[in-house]
Amino acid sequence: MVPHHIAIVMDGNGRWATRRLLPRLAGHRQGMESLRRCIRACAERGVAVLTVFAFSSENWNRPAEEVSGLMDLLAGALTREVPQLVADGVRVHFVGAREGLSDKVRQGLAQAEQATAANSRLILNICFNYGGRWDIAQAAARLAQQGEAITEASLGRALALAHVPDPDLLIRTGGELRLSNFLLWQAAYTELYFCDTLWPDFDEAALDEALADYVRRERRFGRTSEQLAQGAQPEAV
Repeated sequence: MVPHHIAIVMDGNGRWATRRLLPRLAGHRQGMESLRRCIRACAERGVAVLTVFAFSSENWNRPAEEVSGLMDLLAGALTREVPQLVADGVRVHFVGAREGLSDKVRQGLAQAEQATAANSRLILNICFNYGGRWDIAQAAARLAQQGEAITEASLGRALALAHVPDPDLLIRTGGELRLSNFLLWQAAYTELYFCDTLWPDFDEAALDEALADYVRRERRFGRTSEQLAQGAQPEAV
């Protein structure tokens, strides 16, 4: 069964470039091409939601030149990619804090969301200036401001990704074995898949390997294998 929602930590752009004696930004540009392939492949395979980690709240600590280059890359991508996303039926959501972003970038994010709002083939969540801890903290602060009790249910509704179900599969490329502050709440029962492939080299075949691994998993959500064998249906958390 194809996962309804796939999340990806797109790791390894800088190392891909360094191994080729190229500037790190060249790796991020190549990573954009991998993202294009992945969006198209997910839509073709029937995935309903794709969430990608594009820029974390911790990435501001990177060299200023790289951060500036990433912002320029995003601004350019918003101009170039949106018409194709519209044509392909992809609806874009940008998830993360918008404070600290330039007016040009913020306007580009809003325009991309508006331009793709009517699409329904694939929901693409781009986590930019995002952190899992930030997400939980902003949700709790919003509930407190509204005077609403903080419970699992209310907190879940206040999170930045409340518009989609939790991910079924989370893929991290680049060989690292951690979440790095990505979807800390939402990934509670997500199947995790780690691979050594650097993100710029992640292609349709690599995606299919991850999907094949996912199909072999038994998702119990607290139940036993025996209960599943007897027909008890796990409830997604």
